[in-house]
Amino acid sequence: MLLKIFRNVLGYGIATVDVITRPKAIKRSPEQQAAVDAQTTTMALYQFMACPFCIKTRRAIHKLGLNIQTRDAMKDGQDRNELQQMGGKVKVPCLRIQEEGKDDTWMYESGDIIQYLQQRFG
Repeated sequence: MLLKIFRNVLGYGIATVDVITRPKAIKRSPEQQAAVDAQTTTMALYQFMACPFCIKTRRAIHKLGLNIQTRDAMKDGQDRNELQQMGGKVKVPCLRIQEEGKDDTWMYESGDIIQYLQQRFG
């Protein structure tokens, strides 16, 4: 119990520092940003607010100027259930990528997610 409290305090502290020290996002022309925004409407990041790996992933998303929906799998039971039922496990961060005519892709590792987003949008 004490460890859980310590982990939450530390995690939310890190999340606060992240918000304060976030790097500037990539600047794109309005047309380029609109094209990127259209591509990211089919993506969602399942995450826990205080998870260090989720913070790292959200930070990269912000730096790349991406508008990817975040879903809190810890606080929202529906999102957690969706992650488990459709993704196969409750592990965060997880990027869900929906592409027309294909099965959804559930990408689970922060390093893999960041590398994918940098290659596609960086």
